[in-house]
Amino acid sequence: MLNNIIRFSLNNKYLILLSSVVLVVFGIRTASNMDVDVFPDLTAPTVVVMTDAHGMASEEVERLVTFPIESAVNGATDVRRVRSSSAQGYSFVWVEFDWGTDIFKARQIVSEKLISVSSRMPLGVGQPTLAPQSSVMGEIFFVGMQSDSTSMMELRTMAEWNVKPLILATGGVSQVTIIGGDYKQYQVLADPQKMKYFDVSMNELATVCQGISQNSTGGVIRQFGNEYVVRGIARTSDTEALGNTFVKIVNGKPVRVSDVAEVITGSAPKMGYASGSAKPAVIISISKQPNANTLEVTRKIEKNLEELKKTFPADVVLDTKIFRQADFIETSVNNVQNALIEGGIFVIIILFLFLGSFRTTVISLLAIPLSLLGAILVLKGLGMTINTMSLGGMAIAIGSLVDDAIIDVENVYKRLRQNRQLPEHERLSSFTVVFEASKEIRASIFNATLIIMVAFLPLFFLSGMEGRMLKPLGIAFIVSLFVSLVVAMTLTPLLAKMLLSGEKYLAKNEKEKWLVRKLTTNYEKSLVWALHHKKAVLIPILGLFLVSLFAFSNFGRSFLPEFNEGALTLSVITKPGASLEESNRLGNLVETELLAIPEVSNTARRTGRGELDEHSQTTNSAEIDVNFKLDKRTQPEFMADVRTTLARIPGIAYTVGQPLGHRIDHMLSGTRANIAIKLFGTDLNKMFA
Repeated sequence: MLNNIIRFSLNNKYLILLSSVVLVVFGIRTASNMDVDVFPDLTAPTVVVMTDAHGMASEEVERLVTFPIESAVNGATDVRRVRSSSAQGYSFVWVEFDWGTDIFKARQIVSEKLISVSSRMPLGVGQPTLAPQSSVMGEIFFVGMQSDSTSMMELRTMAEWNVKPLILATGGVSQVTIIGGDYKQYQVLADPQKMKYFDVSMNELATVCQGISQNSTGGVIRQFGNEYVVRGIARTSDTEALGNTFVKIVNGKPVRVSDVAEVITGSAPKMGYASGSAKPAVIISISKQPNANTLEVTRKIEKNLEELKKTFPADVVLDTKIFRQADFIETSVNNVQNALIEGGIFVIIILFLFLGSFRTTVISLLAIPLSLLGAILVLKGLGMTINTMSLGGMAIAIGSLVDDAIIDVENVYKRLRQNRQLPEHERLSSFTVVFEASKEIRASIFNATLIIMVAFLPLFFLSGMEGRMLKPLGIAFIVSLFVSLVVAMTLTPLLAKMLLSGEKYLAKNEKEKWLVRKLTTNYEKSLVWALHHKKAVLIPILGLFLVSLFAFSNFGRSFLPEFNEGALTLSVITKPGASLEESNRLGNLVETELLAIPEVSNTARRTGRGELDEHSQTTNSAEIDVNFKLDKRTQPEFMADVRTTLARIPGIAYTVGQPLGHRIDHMLSGTRANIAIKLFGTDLNKMFA
C-alpha cells in the first residue's frame, strides 16, 4: 500500500502539487480566522442559580433557601457536582454537568427542577433565577470609572444606563456586573409621629408606594371617526410630585405621602465598594459567552467604549487596563509562535549544514508548514481554538516533522548520486531510482512515526479538566506528525525527482559536503572505541539514569506551572463579622501600602459584591488586582516585597495569586487559593471552633 502511494505520487505530479497548494491556501485562511484563546475550554457546563433573601442570616439562607435548591437539582440528569454559597441576604448554587453536556439542555433541566422549589421559598425571598450563561474563566475585561467632580451616584447611573446596555449589545458578551458607586433610588422616609397623627399605618403607606409613579391605561374612545387612547399619566422623577401622591382621607381631608414621610433621592444600601488606586471608583466586570472569541469580543468592547467616552463629561476617566484577558492571550500565543519560529530557524540551519544543499533543505522544510496547516484544519473541524496547548503540541512536533522528509530526501539524493556514477548503460531512470530509494526506507519511517504517535495516545484517555487541557496538545502533535508522514510519502519523493535528478545538479554535487565527511569519520572512530570499551560506556550511562530517577522523584508537582501574567490578584479577608465599611477601610489601607512599592503602577479593588454578581463575596472579603512593571528587581524579589508589605497590615489574611491562576483555582476547588481545606459536619459551631 505504501509503495502504491509513492508510485501514484510520482505518476501524478500535478495533482500532488495542486493538493499541496490547496492545503496551504485553506490552511492559511483558516488559521487567520480561527478563535484564539489562552487555554482550551476548561469549564464544565455549569448553571448558576441565584436567589435574593433580603435580611436573612446566612444560616437561615442555607437551611431555608440553599438546601431545598440543592436537593432539587441533585441527582438530575448528567449532574456531576453541586456546590453552594450562602451568605447574609443571598444564595448561590453552582450545578456542574458532565463534560460534553449541551449547556442549553443543562439550563432546561435546572429550570424544570426549580419549578417545584419556587413555591416552597419562604415569604420575602425572591424567585430562584438562572445567572447568564458564562463562567469564572469567562471574565475577560474590567473597566474602571473615576471622576474628580462627578458624584459617585452619577458615575453609577452612567454605568447602569449608558455603559452596561452598550456592552451587553456587543456580540459575544454574556454578563455585565457593576460594583461600587451609589445606586440611585427614590426613598420614602416614614415619620412615625406624623403617621400616628394622621392615622396612617405602615401597610397603607407601603401599598401606596408600590403603585407610586406608574402610568395606567384606560382603553380607547372611538368618536367622530377618530380613535383616542386613554392613558393615566402619573410617572415622574420629581420628588415633590411623588410626595403629592394620595394616601387616604382623614377627617374629610386628603393625606398625601409628603404629610407622613419625606421623599428624597438617595443611595441604595451598599452591597460592595470599589476603588481604583485607593480612590473611589465604579468597576464593571464583563464576561463573554461560551465559545466566543476573546480577542474579537475585547476589540469590539474597546471600540464601543471609545465612542461612548466622547459623550461623557471631561472629568470622567475610563480605565481599561485593570484586567484584560486578551493581553495574556496575545502574550502567551506570541511566545509560543516565537518558539515555533525560532525552532524552525534552527531546523533550517541544521538542515543546511548537514545536507549541504539549498534544494534538499527546501524540500525537507516544506513538511513543516504543510503539517502545521493540516493540523490547524483538523483543529478547526473539531471545533477547537488556537491556544497555548495546541500551539505547544505543534512546537513539540516541529523537530519531528522534518524527520521523515530528511531521511527520504537524503536517501534519494544518495541513490541518485550513486546512479550517476554507474556506466551510462547501467544507469536507471530517475523515476526508478527515486521510487526504489523511497521504498527502501518507507517501512522503517512509517513504523518509527507510528510509535511516536502511539506514545501520545494516553492523553486521549484523560478525563475531566486534565483531558480538556491536554487533548488539544495530543491532537495537534499527532495530526501534524501524520500529515508530515503523508507529505514524506507523496510530495517529498515528487520534489526530489523534479529538483534533484538533473544531470548538471548531480555533477555539481557529486561528493558529500566536508562537514558530513568529517562527522562520519569522527563517528566511526567513536563507535569503534565504544564497542571495545563497553564498561566505560555503560557505567556512566547507568549512573546518569539513576541520578535522573532520584532527581525526578524529588521534583515538585503541580497541575499547571506558575504563569507570568504581569499582574497580581490578591484575596484579602478581614475578621468574620466585620462590617462592609470596616472592610472597605482596610482594603483602602492595603491599596495605599501596595502603591508605595515602586513596581506597582495601579490597583483596583472590589470589596463585597455587586448586585446580581454570581461570584459571591462576603462583606469581609475583597479582591485587589495589582498591575506592575518590573524594573531593577526580579519578580521573586518583588513578590517577597508584596508579601512583606501585606504581612505588616494588622487584621487581614491574604492570598497572592495571578488573575488567570486565581480563576483556575476557583474552578477546581470553589475557592481562589492554591490549597483548599474543606470541612464537613452536622454542627456548624463545632466546625468553626
